[in-house]
Amino acid sequence: MSREELVSMTRSLVEHGAADTMEYADEIVRIPASTYTDPELFELEKLNIFRRLPLMVAPSCELPEPGDYKAMDICGVPLLLARQRDGTVGAFLNMCTHRGNPVVSGTGNASRFTCGYHGWTFKNDGDLLGVASPKDFGAVDKAALCLKRFPVYESAGLIWATLDPDSELSIADYLGGYDGLLSAFGFEGWTLFSQRTLAGPNWKTAYDGYLDFYHLPVLHKDTFGADFFNRANYFFWGPHQRLSSPSKFVQKTGSDEQIDLTQLSEDEWPDDALTQGVWTIFPHISIASFYGGGQRGAMISQLFPGDTVAESYTTQYYVMENQPDTEEQVKSAHEQFDFLEIVVRDEDYATGKRQHEALQSGMLDHVLFGKNERGGQVFHQWVERLTNANDEELLEIFAGERREAAE
Repeated sequence: MSREELVSMTRSLVEHGAADTMEYADEIVRIPASTYTDPELFELEKLNIFRRLPLMVAPSCELPEPGDYKAMDICGVPLLLARQRDGTVGAFLNMCTHRGNPVVSGTGNASRFTCGYHGWTFKNDGDLLGVASPKDFGAVDKAALCLKRFPVYESAGLIWATLDPDSELSIADYLGGYDGLLSAFGFEGWTLFSQRTLAGPNWKTAYDGYLDFYHLPVLHKDTFGADFFNRANYFFWGPHQRLSSPSKFVQKTGSDEQIDLTQLSEDEWPDDALTQGVWTIFPHISIASFYGGGQRGAMISQLFPGDTVAESYTTQYYVMENQPDTEEQVKSAHEQFDFLEIVVRDEDYATGKRQHEALQSGMLDHVLFGKNERGGQVFHQWVERLTNANDEELLEIFAGERREAAE
């Protein structure tokens, strides 16, 4: 973690807050409305973004112990994550190399996986352990029939995988050091309190809402309040973004008290003040800090496209710095998480579904992103750029981002 970089960002937020200013994009940007509704483009995005780029597939605390596993489906690809005996995580194609049947479903803890179709057995590191009735089946090279492996990377208490076993794109290059800043949260030592999955609109329609504060006092007037802030400054690491309100005040953890950062030396600025706002990991993750159950917490929203252009689904992980100890703390943490479900499901996503239905009429040529909506502008620029880049261009894009970050 670079505290110096976090302090620099916070200093900028404090200065803008004190001056009642914010950073603007150069101009208003027009995005074709068809980018949300075109089914052919949607399929291309799934192929060139979600099945080609590294994806944050789980917080580390979802698989805390050796043997822990999780099976999931992403854009038609069955993925299996398994914590190894040495503490590392393996990512595999969840398909038996005999006939392609998934070898496991759901979550659990196991040292081996036995296919429910014919009984072939694999170790949780992907190696083929045994073929059922081997004399009858015939001789095979078991080493050549292990579960197919995907590139995987664990850092800052988060796990990434690339759903292309032949990908040459370094996940570290893709992140460009952004994971070093995310380590400021300390997720490596946190615990998974609860999780759930919500149905949403088109994935870009849904993700737009994570990238602006402009809508907060309007759409969320009944939950956050009509006097809630609506300005955000943006910080970028390639396609990954942080947005935070320009203000010299931060809320003291666990209370309604406001801390005036101008009254403290920068060395005294608390770590949670340095990570305020929303941190996004392109193309599908949002991380926002909250407080409930007597503990620091964060909601990690993991967004994936659905089966059709009008659908997406989001898994919300509520992770906490420490497990709540008392019944009262557990109740308080659930109340915080339930409140966040209402905000996203009944306000953000309900609005996004109505918006998408209207856009599908084809009666609007373009949608607008204002100078104060820089995050949405940058997001859509990266979606277009990466959707249309070939594999060679993709490697050069992120090698260049990595070089730029190192300078």
